[in-house]
Amino acid sequence: MRALLVLVGLAAVVLIVLMLLGMVSIGGGSLPRVAVEGGQAPKVDVGTIDVGTVNKTIAVPRVEVQKADGVERAAAPK
Repeated sequence: MRALLVLVGLAAVVLIVLMLLGMVSIGGGSLPRVAVEGGQAPKVDVGTIDVGTVNKTIAVPRVEVQKADGVERAAAPK
């Protein structure tokens, strides 16, 4: 473990020295310039979409819970 820390520290010192000497440069890049000229988006036929709601009654199962001592209770009232 100690040898690993020594290697990491040594690598950091070497990187700092190379940066100070100008051999390693971090940052300094730039994004390319992009020019967009006029035009028109293509025409697309999307069609129609029908959206609606429906009210329905759904049967939900009844759950019963028993205590450890065997006393029965209903978990959810109707």
